[in-house]
Amino acid sequence: MLQLMNVVSDRGSRYAVSGGTVSGRQGVDDFLKTLKRAKKFAKATHNTWAVILSDEGPVKNDDGEAGAGAVILKMLEREALTDTVVVVTRWYGGVHLGGDRFAHVVTCTREFLAAWEKQNA
Repeated sequence: MLQLMNVVSDRGSRYAVSGGTVSGRQGVDDFLKTLKRAKKFAKATHNTWAVILSDEGPVKNDDGEAGAGAVILKMLEREALTDTVVVVTRWYGGVHLGGDRFAHVVTCTREFLAAWEKQNA
């Protein structure tokens, strides 16, 4: 599992990104369960994720952050990265971010993809 903490902070909200290799939908569920064993992730406002499974195709979950899973998925499709789940975590800071939240999801996903490529080069 690769985790990057405090990737973005904006108006009290904090963002982190995590990800790793998974095998099938059960692998995604296991990854999320492991991630949420850490109290800080279990208490996060949103754990938005996406993955392109080689055996099932694209799967995403917004976890209440409408549209964010599609943003992650589009970036994974552009990179043609399969069987790697990417989870963008947000701790809500009390101020609505509007469309800026999508830019933050992009930033987190981009940071993950760069670190993942470097780690797996």
